[in-house]
Amino acid sequence: MHDLAHVPTLDDLSDASLAESATFVRVDFNVPIRDGEVLDDHRLHQARATLDELLERGARLVLASHGGRPKGRRVPEMSLRPAAQRLAEILGRPVRFVEDCVGPAAVEAARALAPGELCVLENLRFHAGEEANDATFAGHLAELAGAYVNDAFASAHRAHASVDAVVRLFGQRAAGRLMHAEVAALAPLLASPDPPFTVVLGGAKIAGKIDTVTNLLDHCQTLLVGGGMANTFLRAQGHELGRSKLDEGSLGLAREALREAEAKGVEVILPVDLVVTDRLDEPREVETVAADGVGEDRMAVDIGPQTISRFAEIIAGSGTVFWNGPLGVFEVPPFDAGSLALAHALASSPARTVVGGGETGAVVALARVESSIDHVSTGGGASLELLAGKELPGLAALGRPA
Repeated sequence: MHDLAHVPTLDDLSDASLAESATFVRVDFNVPIRDGEVLDDHRLHQARATLDELLERGARLVLASHGGRPKGRRVPEMSLRPAAQRLAEILGRPVRFVEDCVGPAAVEAARALAPGELCVLENLRFHAGEEANDATFAGHLAELAGAYVNDAFASAHRAHASVDAVVRLFGQRAAGRLMHAEVAALAPLLASPDPPFTVVLGGAKIAGKIDTVTNLLDHCQTLLVGGGMANTFLRAQGHELGRSKLDEGSLGLAREALREAEAKGVEVILPVDLVVTDRLDEPREVETVAADGVGEDRMAVDIGPQTISRFAEIIAGSGTVFWNGPLGVFEVPPFDAGSLALAHALASSPARTVVGGGETGAVVALARVESSIDHVSTGGGASLELLAGKELPGLAALGRPA
């Protein structure tokens, strides 16, 4: 498990080091963009604590991020220019956009910054060296600054050049405030969760979460399962699920997880009723049936009211709750009812509540209960890997000796 005691923070960066040269800040500005407009600026706001603090200390900031999956080529639709423009509005100060992340233009922009100024580099993934964790590419990034800050928790589980290889080239390095807050909220779930510890898992597939499930079974007392993942578990128990979305290739993993949970004394609660429909696009029939009563021509799209009530009861009596993955097709109302009800159950629970990023964070935002949740992570994949007990390359790099 990651030990924050060995990870330097912004407090470890001297004002003198910030004044000497620019500071390279790895942020996560991988935001949805359409027709040159940022559709969701939540991640830009999340970076503000670190950026404001550094700028107030007179730092000159070179911000770098990836965006989408351009696969090492320049894709105009994936440019970070709209993100830079929106960031300027959020910060209330000019933000220069640089047409490339390495090379003469980037070097010139970094050297031209005055104290309290910042620029945003073009998409790191326009260069294949980023995802390849290429040392030469990392060297070009390191030419831009004298200090390094990583505030991109959502990318900390990827051994890419801007979060891994480049770090060893900086003597002055630190985790940003968001990075530190994420680990400080997630790591205690494995070390010292207040009992009883309840884990809620949903989403489409079990395969990508099996390591997390297995590790959490050593720490939690109850596992609540919904969404497509629950369909897979129910099918593993022999239930017919009709045309429901499930992970046929992971039935063995589901059976093994159930056996392991029983051996460790962890209670696994699966849906007892399901909302089913004939089709997602303009459904003609929607009804609630028992979990073993899904017809051949129906698909399960949400947990039913009895299951919602049972889940809410368990959450109300928990000391700690971690939730990752929606419990139904929340993008298509009214099949968001189960996920929204769970969000409200977490918000009203006296337990310490932690929500994984990605779609689960979107559900919490949709329910408008973010302020009542103790921590909403910005990193879906990163949070799952940390809770699987795996080393996050971006965080480990910060703790390595220079």
